[in-house]
Amino acid sequence: MKPTKVKDLSEVHGLVSGLFPDLPAEEAWERFRLSDEQLAFYEANGYLSGVKILDENQVDALRAELEAIMDPGHPGHHLFYEFHSNESSDPDTILFHSLGHWRITPGLHDVLWNPRFVVPACQLLGEKTVRFWHDQLFCKPARHGGVVAWHQDYSYWTRTTPLQHLTCWVGLDDATSENGCLQYIPGSHKWDLLEKIELAGSMDSLKDGLTPDQVKQYEKRVAAEMPAGYGTFHHPKMVHGSYENRSDRPRRAFVLNVFADGTLSDTNGEILTGVPVIKKGRKMEGPFFPLLFRKP
Repeated sequence: MKPTKVKDLSEVHGLVSGLFPDLPAEEAWERFRLSDEQLAFYEANGYLSGVKILDENQVDALRAELEAIMDPGHPGHHLFYEFHSNESSDPDTILFHSLGHWRITPGLHDVLWNPRFVVPACQLLGEKTVRFWHDQLFCKPARHGGVVAWHQDYSYWTRTTPLQHLTCWVGLDDATSENGCLQYIPGSHKWDLLEKIELAGSMDSLKDGLTPDQVKQYEKRVAAEMPAGYGTFHHPKMVHGSYENRSDRPRRAFVLNVFADGTLSDTNGEILTGVPVIKKGRKMEGPFFPLLFRKP
């Protein structure tokens, strides 16, 4: 029996399911924009947590899709940019990490256009038009989930320029300190760009390159604890990470990375695995980097 053929959803730049509302930009802007207080908090601290992104039915639907595509035998598996059943460098822990799931299942595709996400993203990018960069999945199983070491996202993204990017992390389980929620060093988005480290390696490897003042700030980290379906946004230079999951509950999450329209390629090499090269100095656009939202 031949495997079921899976349509590459990167060919569709808009909603393909009924999981999220198809709202006019004006209505979405009025309903879901952040307050002045939230914007000021982000500006000062480099992150903003506790933003509702999904309702309960949406969480359930995305959990089911996630469970299906974690199977390497899934018929859409070839569409991933990266797929790591376990990226942890510790043999006693597991960290599932992948990129490219927006191409495979309808809900994880459509969440890119979710108005609860794109409106705040537009605001936090200075009300610039939002263009998709890439997605990620991070899953830490109960009792032996691995770490994501302290890092800055842009240290992995210097193949694009200028720095006008944004990350949104959304939990599909309640995220707590016990099960490895995201943690931040407030104000670290104002630091210079640090060295790129092994993402699933030693939790504190970044600390070796910090100044004495940065080390003091490092000790004031905060945990972004949130219920399932809530998200946290952060700046591309924000230092963040997550500790292991030693609880009896899984910690599953997806990440949406975006940048402002007008971002350029800064390499003649491959931007994402399997994606056609965009020559250095050319605009980041095309089927793999769709526009998501423009302020009305």
